[in-house]
Amino acid sequence: MAARPPELSLRASPPNAGVARVGLATENLALAESAGPDDWRWQVRHAVTDLATLEAKLTLTAGEREGVRRALADGFPMSITPYYLGLCDARDAACPIRRQCVPNADEAQTVPGDLRDPLGEEAHEVAPHLVQRYPDRVLLLATDRCSVYCRFCTRSRMVGAGGGARAMEQLAPAFAWLRAHPEVRDVIVSGGDPLVMRTERIAQLLTELAAIASVETVRVATRTPVTLPQRITSELCAALRLHPAVWLMTHFNHPKELTPTSLRACARLVDAGIPVMNQTVLLRTINDDADVLEQLFRGLVRTRVRPYYLLQADPVRGTSHLRTPIAAGLAIMERLQGRLTGIAVPKYIVDTPGGRGKVPLLPNYIVARDAGTTTLRTFRDELVDYVDPPAACAAADPRDDA
Repeated sequence: MAARPPELSLRASPPNAGVARVGLATENLALAESAGPDDWRWQVRHAVTDLATLEAKLTLTAGEREGVRRALADGFPMSITPYYLGLCDARDAACPIRRQCVPNADEAQTVPGDLRDPLGEEAHEVAPHLVQRYPDRVLLLATDRCSVYCRFCTRSRMVGAGGGARAMEQLAPAFAWLRAHPEVRDVIVSGGDPLVMRTERIAQLLTELAAIASVETVRVATRTPVTLPQRITSELCAALRLHPAVWLMTHFNHPKELTPTSLRACARLVDAGIPVMNQTVLLRTINDDADVLEQLFRGLVRTRVRPYYLLQADPVRGTSHLRTPIAAGLAIMERLQGRLTGIAVPKYIVDTPGGRGKVPLLPNYIVARDAGTTTLRTFRDELVDYVDPPAACAAADPRDDA
């Protein structure tokens, strides 16, 4: 099934109109039609969604050709923006960008441990389009559309399935649930990719969340800085500021994605006062190499994007060819420790199947423990003893005299 472009009746305000003017002036659709590749709507309208167009751009293998046919027939669509397709090596099927976005026949494989809904989101739905897996935060699924459908997608069961951006009326029960549950402080807006929605729709959603006093932070999960960086406009940045504490979570997975265009998009967000964090998915033959990830993380930090998570790929049905063993991730983290500044080293995370929550993993740096002494292994493979203070030092607690 081909992906339908997002709504194109974008309402744009003048460049310097500020937050209060977001979404007030109606943009002429003819402008979107006549705009060139630097316009995000042009990119979406010209996304590659069929085999013939893809084959005109890339020399496909038999496995890719079969993968595309299967993707179009089985419901998990293919969509690749011209910008992101331009990062692909046209002749090399092992290209790390190409393997992320071009379907492959290996997606038909099912192995033990594969799950349709690996994070148990359907079981943890507390209101339509609202998922709660932690006491203080929820996931709001605002759309099922993306500009590029990544082949390792956790939500391949639902993305591109129809419906597009959820109307505010459809999200009303979710907002009502949030108002009734003030213990929830953090809302993650995801989908699909919420930033392929109209700017007006994004502004409405964030305004609604800002009106709920107990919602302290909003995280917008998006891959647009990577796959559709033209979307990061001044108008969009103004809309994102409609909630006082918006963080943007994105997914750079390989240094090839750090193009001048994507780096400018990230800089525009940060310059607008929006913190940007990156969640890299560990993917076999794409980025399962410490040198590749070191280059990626250094590039992100240079543009003021914080590497936040290195995510073990979720066990989504049909993605076993892209997943690595956990041991591979631990070995990579061990190589990165000490080689990279602390602000460039992400946490290595496994989001446990069934929606039980995220678990951080670390190589084992504790060699031995004795009474009061812990022997640690450094990144140089040296053994160092850390000696605890004597018990007598804790005998007198100054807080007892307060």
